[in-house]
Amino acid sequence: MKRPFALLAAGLISLVGAATAALASSDAIPDIAYTRFQLPNGLTVVVHEDHKAPVVAVSIWYHVGSADEPTGKTGFAHLFEHLMFSGSENRKGTYFQPFERAGATDMNGTTWFDRTNYFETVPTTALDMALWMESDRMGHLLGAIGQKELDTQRGVVQNEKRQDENRPYGRVDENVLVNTYPANHPYHHDTIGSMADLDAASLADVKKWFHDYYGAANTTLVLAGDITVAQAKAKAEEYFGDIPAGPPVPRQQPWITPLTTSTRGVQHDQVAQTRIVRTWIVPQLGSDDAIQLDLATTALGGGKTSRLYQRLVYQDKLADDVSLGIAPFALASQVQLTVDVKNGVDPAKVEAAVADVWKEFLAHGPTDDELVRAKVANRASFVRGLEKVGGSSGKAVILAEGQVYRDDPEAYKKDLARAQAATVASVLSATKTWLTKGDYTLTVLPAAPGFDPAAEDKVVTALGSAQGRPAAVTPPAKPYAVAKSVVDRSKGVPPVTSFPDLVFPQLQRGKLKNGIEVVLAERHTVPVTQVQLLFDAGYAADQGRKLGTASFTSSLIEESTKTLDSVEVARRKERLGAFVSSSCSLDTCGVGLNALNSELKPSLDLFADIVRHPAFKSDDIERVRGQWLAGIAQEKTEPTGLALRTLPPLLYGKGHAYGIPFTGSGTEKAIASLTADDLAAFQRDYLRPDNVRILVAGDTTLAQILPQLDAVFGDWTPPASAVPKKNISQVAAQAKPRVFLINRTDAPQSLILAGLLAPSTKAKNAIDLGIANGAFGGTFTSRLNMNLREEKRWAYGAGSMLSDAQGQRPMLFYAPVQTDKTADSAAEILKEAKAVIGPKPLTDDEIAKIRAQRVRALPGSFETTGAVLGAMTGIVVYDRPDDYVQTLKSRIEGVDRKAAEDAITAVIRPDALTWVIVGDLRKIEAPVRALNLGEVHVVDADGNPVKASHAGASTGKAHGAPAASPESK
Repeated sequence: MKRPFALLAAGLISLVGAATAALASSDAIPDIAYTRFQLPNGLTVVVHEDHKAPVVAVSIWYHVGSADEPTGKTGFAHLFEHLMFSGSENRKGTYFQPFERAGATDMNGTTWFDRTNYFETVPTTALDMALWMESDRMGHLLGAIGQKELDTQRGVVQNEKRQDENRPYGRVDENVLVNTYPANHPYHHDTIGSMADLDAASLADVKKWFHDYYGAANTTLVLAGDITVAQAKAKAEEYFGDIPAGPPVPRQQPWITPLTTSTRGVQHDQVAQTRIVRTWIVPQLGSDDAIQLDLATTALGGGKTSRLYQRLVYQDKLADDVSLGIAPFALASQVQLTVDVKNGVDPAKVEAAVADVWKEFLAHGPTDDELVRAKVANRASFVRGLEKVGGSSGKAVILAEGQVYRDDPEAYKKDLARAQAATVASVLSATKTWLTKGDYTLTVLPAAPGFDPAAEDKVVTALGSAQGRPAAVTPPAKPYAVAKSVVDRSKGVPPVTSFPDLVFPQLQRGKLKNGIEVVLAERHTVPVTQVQLLFDAGYAADQGRKLGTASFTSSLIEESTKTLDSVEVARRKERLGAFVSSSCSLDTCGVGLNALNSELKPSLDLFADIVRHPAFKSDDIERVRGQWLAGIAQEKTEPTGLALRTLPPLLYGKGHAYGIPFTGSGTEKAIASLTADDLAAFQRDYLRPDNVRILVAGDTTLAQILPQLDAVFGDWTPPASAVPKKNISQVAAQAKPRVFLINRTDAPQSLILAGLLAPSTKAKNAIDLGIANGAFGGTFTSRLNMNLREEKRWAYGAGSMLSDAQGQRPMLFYAPVQTDKTADSAAEILKEAKAVIGPKPLTDDEIAKIRAQRVRALPGSFETTGAVLGAMTGIVVYDRPDDYVQTLKSRIEGVDRKAAEDAITAVIRPDALTWVIVGDLRKIEAPVRALNLGEVHVVDADGNPVKASHAGASTGKAHGAPAASPESK
C-alpha cells in the first residue's frame, strides 16, 4: 500500500518529542582535547592525553594518495605504502618484528585517495621504539629499497588486487569510478591501480615519490593516549627534528563533477544475484551539503526503517537488501545506492519503485521523526567511537583527518553542530540540489559459465572523458629549518626494557531473584553500558534439527515482539540510540544491548521485550528467509565462504555437532522448510532463563545494574522441559590425507584451506598451542606468511588459525594465492607442516618472540568495553577463573619451547590433512593431482561429488559455475 511519508501515523508522531528531548539532553558537542604544534621542519604534531590505559596511539598521515598519481602510475601510492614496511637504512628486515616483540596492537598502514597513513598502538614504554621506527623510515628509507624489495612488494600488491577481484562484486568500485569521474579527475582510477602500471613501476619512480611527498612538511603526527604534551614535544623534536621538510607539495583542489545526464552500464561477475549500484557525485568532505546529504541518505536508505528498505524489502518484496549512504572524500564525495535484487525479479521493477520513493522524498523531504532518528544515530555512533585512542577509527584518526584535510583537528565539532542544527528544509534543499542531477547506474549480473572478466574489463575501462579541472595549488615555500640530529641511529632501535602492567577490571558477580547469574566489569570511560545475554546453544545446537536453526532463530529474535512489529522495534532502537544484536557462534548464542546511559531504562525495557517475547511472525520469517537463502547462495560464490561451508563437515563427519558449515547459515533445503514452530521450539529449548548468564560491562556498578536487570528479567521463568544436551564427541584423526577441489571458473586466484583437529579451547595446554601457532602461522612474521608472502610473493597473506570451541577445535592453514602458483603453494604449506614437527622445530627465539608479543600486548588489548566483554565471554564459556586475564601474563611467560613444541607436534599431522582448494580447475587440477597430497575428489558448492575432468580440462556443467539449487530460486 502506498502512503505519503509526510503523513506519519499519530502514534509515531507522539514519540518525536521524546526523542528530541533525549537528543537535547546531551547536546553538548563532545570534546577531544588536543594540543597542536609544528616543528621547525614543518612537521605538524597533534597531541591528545588519555591516561585510562598505559598505551599510546601513534598515527602518521602523509598528505598524499592515489589522487596524486600521474597517468601511467596508478597504484603507486599504495605500492609505496607497502615498501615502507620493508625496512629502512638503519633497521633492515620486516618492519613488523620489533613491534610484535613490543606488543603493539592495531598496527597497519592504509592508502586512500587523499592520504597514506601508518598507525600502531604501543605500550607507553615502547613509544621511543615506535617513534624511532617511524622517523627512520620517514627520513632514511631509500638506501634500504632495492630491486628485490620492489619486486617483492609489487608481487604482494598484485596478489592483493587478485584477492579483491576474486570476491563477489570485487570489480564494481573500479567500474563506478571510471564511469562517474572524468578521465582526468584524480578519482577516476581506484587506489590499487592497474596490473600494467604496477609492472612498470621502477626504482627511479620509488625514489621520486619518496622525495616529492614524504617530507616532514607534508606530514601530520598524532600521539593519543598515555602521554603528556611536554613529553610529545621532546620526543617529536628528538626523533623527527632532523628530517628534511621536503619540497612544497601541490595540493589538489575540490573538484565536484556531477554527471549532467544519467548513464548506465552492465557488468557480469561470479555472483549469486543481481545487484544495482547507482552513484551520484556530490560535494566534498566537510561541506555543509555533505552533512545534509548524510542525514538525507540515512532517512532514505540507512537501515530497515528507511524509506527504500520499507518499500523494496517490506512492501513490494523486490529486494533482499538495500542501502544508501555518502562516502565523503577530500575533493568530491559519492552518494551510492546499492540494491540486491531478489532472484527472479526484473531489475526494471526495482528501479521504478526507487523512482517512486525518490519522487516522494523530493516533494517533502524527511519527516521530523526521520530527521531526529538520523541525528540520534549520528551522535550515538560518534560517542561510542571515542572509547578508542587509535587504530583505524579512534580519536587519533578523528584528529588526524581534521588536520590533514581541513587544517583543523576539531573539524568534527563543526560537522556535529551542523548535523544537530539541520532542518527538514536544509536536508531537502541539499537533496534537490545534488540528487536530481545525472547519475551512473551499474547493473551487476550473474555470469554464465565460461565468462571472461578480462574481456569485459577492456570495455569498462575505456569509458570516461577528460574535462577542465582546477589547477593544483602549490603552497609557497617556507624557510623550514632542519635541526641537527639528536639521535645516534647507528645504535639501532631503542630497546624496550620495561612494560606497563595490565589494567583489567575485577569481575563482580550477583544474581537476579530468579537465580540468573550476573557478571559485571566496571568500565567508566564513556557513558555507555553493554549487556550480553549468553546462552549455551550455538550452531552445535542444530544437531538433530534443521541446519541453520540456531542462527535463523537468533536473527528472528531481533525482528518483532508480541506487541511491536519489526519496524517499530527498529524505530525505537534508533530513537534511543541503542544497538541490539543477536547472533550465534559454534557453542553459544547471545543477544546484546549497547545503550547510552541517559536512555538505559527504556533501552532495557525494549531489550527485554525483544529477548523474552519474540513473535516469529510469518511475514518476518518469509522476508528473512529470502535474505538468508540469498546469503547462502552468496557464500557459495565467495571462496572463503565456500571453503568454510565445505571443510568442517569433512573434518568432523556428518554425525558430529560440529560437522556443519562453519558459517552457521545452514543449507537451502533446511532454511526453506523452517517454520515458526521450529523457531519457537529452539527458543523454548535453549534461549531460556535457566540456560543463560548475563554479562555486563561499562559505566555502571553492581548496585545500580542489578535492580535494573531484576525489573526486566527477574520474573522470567523457565519451561518445565530440560535443556537438551549437545553431543560433542571425540573425533579421531583422518587415516590418510584427502584433497577436495572446487571449481571457480576464471577465478584470478586460488584459495587453499587445509584442516586438522586440535584439542578444545579448555585444554590445559591451550596457551602452549596458541603460542606455537603464532610462530608457525598466526602472526605477520610467522613461517607461513614470511614464506608465501614475503619470500615467494605468491600471496597477499598466508597463515594458520585456531578457532575456539568447547569440543575439538579446527586448526586451519590458509593461503589465497595466484593461480599459477597453486600447486607450488600447497607444496610449501605441506613442507612447512612437516618441518615444524620434524627437522626444523620451533626455536627458542620464535617462541620468545610470540611470548613477548602476547604479554606486552595485554595492556592495549582491553582498551574498549567490547574487548572487556569478549574476555568475560571467554571466561564464562571456557570455565576460566575470574582472574584469568589478570594472570595471563604469568601463564604465557611459563610457556617454554618444549611445551609449545609438544603442543603443536600433537596436532599437526601432515598425513591426516584435509585440503579444500577453490580455483579454476582447468588451470590447477592437473598440477595439484601431480603433488600426490592425497586422494583427490572434485566436489561442487554443496560438497557433492562431481565427475573428474581429464588432465585438468573442464567441460560442461561439471566445472562451470554451480547451478542454483531449487531452494535458492
